[in-house]
Amino acid sequence: MVDHLFLRACRREEVERTPVWMMRQAGRYLPAYRAVRARATFLELCRNPELACEVTLQPIDEFGFDAAILFSDILITLPGMGLEVAFPDSGPKILAPVRTKAQIDALVVPEPVPYVLEAVTKIKQALNNRVPLIGFAGAPLTMLTYAVEGGGSKDYAHTKKLLYGAPKEAHALLDKLARTCATYLEAQALAGADCLQLFDSWGGIVSPGDFREYPLRYAKQVIAHLKAGPARNVPIIYFVNGCAPYLDDYASSGADVLGVDWRVGIDEVRRRVGDGVALQGNLDNGALFASPAEIRTRVADILARAGTKGHIFNLGHGVLPDTDPEHVRAMVNAVKELSAR
Repeated sequence: MVDHLFLRACRREEVERTPVWMMRQAGRYLPAYRAVRARATFLELCRNPELACEVTLQPIDEFGFDAAILFSDILITLPGMGLEVAFPDSGPKILAPVRTKAQIDALVVPEPVPYVLEAVTKIKQALNNRVPLIGFAGAPLTMLTYAVEGGGSKDYAHTKKLLYGAPKEAHALLDKLARTCATYLEAQALAGADCLQLFDSWGGIVSPGDFREYPLRYAKQVIAHLKAGPARNVPIIYFVNGCAPYLDDYASSGADVLGVDWRVGIDEVRRRVGDGVALQGNLDNGALFASPAEIRTRVADILARAGTKGHIFNLGHGVLPDTDPEHVRAMVNAVKELSAR
């Protein structure tokens, strides 16, 4: 059995170089992905294990990333809970946003999504142990924002109306989302995922005290469930977009790895969270629009700040659709060359 570079870094073990992967690495910036997308809708891609497998492997074959991440979407769990989701090109839409106690009470904690688990199995077989596979889910607070807002938002007014105006109902919804998330991630691990990432893309919309009460509390619930069950040995990454105000609490999540966005120096994060967790990040995704030489300079700076132990190189958020694939290649090559020890 191969003990992969990426998994050793998750465990904060000594590694011969820094591993690298990229959030949204299977996606629209890749011509090969666009070719597949031309013959299937986004939802068809997610629901078809063969196609999900094909696009998951594309960036591994093209760039030599050190981990693959399941091609899916965080909102895939919502239909089973009782929420209809559409995926127009303008962004995902919840057709009947959750705004009342009756709507929250009507939601169920579903069985894990079967076509996702089939995709995990197929991807693992196709990877043939070349690199590990990361499974993922949306964290409870982030999932709440989509369910309540009905899609993306600039001010999260409906979310905050629920959190602050009806906290009992907010906690009831977050508990259902946490239980859904936990069983879904556990099932991905049992289907073969080697690592699990919890995406709190909108966990950074609240004050530090409310971060403890809402995003962090329910991320901890998910992570504690995973650590107590049959997936206990699978590393967990917790990514909060906008983590800087919460660093004093961040490491208490129980995750093995903390994802870092680009708004804070990764050296500052290390000072604040200590050496008990690995860190992942944190090149500004927009920096991939720079020249390859500038990308290499920025990669070198992050590697120097992060140090040689317990670091996984990644972007601070998902790769942007207009990114030149050759600039992605420049980033990957720079990480591999400059971090070799």
